[in-house]
Amino acid sequence: MKTTTVGIDLAKNVFQVHGVNEHSKKMFNRQIRRNRMIAFFTQLAPCLIGMEACSGTHYWARRLQATNVFIFPVRWIAHAFNGFGMEFGNIS
Repeated sequence: MKTTTVGIDLAKNVFQVHGVNEHSKKMFNRQIRRNRMIAFFTQLAPCLIGMEACSGTHYWARRLQATNVFIFPVRWIAHAFNGFGMEFGNIS
């Protein structure tokens, strides 16, 4: 099965990336360093990519050049915030 949707938790150096298939079954959930991000996405088929709206979102949307890049408003994912940022366990 191919990955249809990918969610990215943007950070400074290490990003958390979570992919699901068309049945919402988890395909992967891993940490990826900034310098390996483009190489990782070139191995995937074009898919919907969702990111929280923040200062780095538009940069990564242009770099990934996915067929569909969707930027989530913060209020949609506010429940995942814990303290000063997102916790690893909340995005999967």
